[in-house]
Amino acid sequence: MAKEWGYASHNGPEHWHEHYPIAKGDNQSPIELHTKDIKHDPSLQPWSASYDPGSAKTILNNGKTCRVVFDDTYNRSMLRGGPLSGPYRLRQFHLHWGSSDDHGSEHTVDGVKYAAELHLVHWNPKYNTFGEALKQRDGIAVVGIFLKIGREKGEFQIFLDALDKIKTKGKEAPFTHFDPSCLFPACRDYWTYHGSFTTPPCEECIVWLLLKEPMTVSSDQMAKLRSLFASTENEPPVPLVGNWRPPQPVKGRVVRASFK
Repeated sequence: MAKEWGYASHNGPEHWHEHYPIAKGDNQSPIELHTKDIKHDPSLQPWSASYDPGSAKTILNNGKTCRVVFDDTYNRSMLRGGPLSGPYRLRQFHLHWGSSDDHGSEHTVDGVKYAAELHLVHWNPKYNTFGEALKQRDGIAVVGIFLKIGREKGEFQIFLDALDKIKTKGKEAPFTHFDPSCLFPACRDYWTYHGSFTTPPCEECIVWLLLKEPMTVSSDQMAKLRSLFASTENEPPVPLVGNWRPPQPVKGRVVRASFK
């Protein structure tokens, strides 16, 4: 088994390409957004999500992030519109965060780093399986939402309260009746570009929808996220923090804005 990828100096983002060569590809994520260079595309439609709260299944600590998994066996929780050619099924959401409130997001906006970044991962059911969708340029759609520090968000707390059950790597617990659209900001304006997963194997199959407006959470709420461990129950404790990939070269890709 190749050494497991991670975020430490010996197995972190600068090493990923050694085992996952596409990590040095031409369509990698995240990227830095420079808003003065981004053009409004009037042809971009509004997007909408219709999520079935009953499709939420479990919450998991895999040592790299905490993830909420949804039933995606049929068209239950769907993302539509925006830059997408058809509907996409919600499969999971997860977060990336830093060791303190002043950084942790993967994408940056005009040099601004947010405290965290939430990724809602959807796949295109015209490819029949998630695995097949990973091989297609338009196989996956990810809604990215920045988290900034401010007042507490009650809906986010429902998710955070479940973290007590999955403190250490490998733990999984039921997590049901949750509609992640309760986390969406009021404003639906977005940037979109073609990119990749921000974790190995870094497949270049993603249509990104990055929301302009961040979601606001409290510093205490961020601290709760950082209370997770990247180590298993019977290992010396290693805090789960700093699980973000730095921005990658844009390499001529065009970022479009849904707004003026």
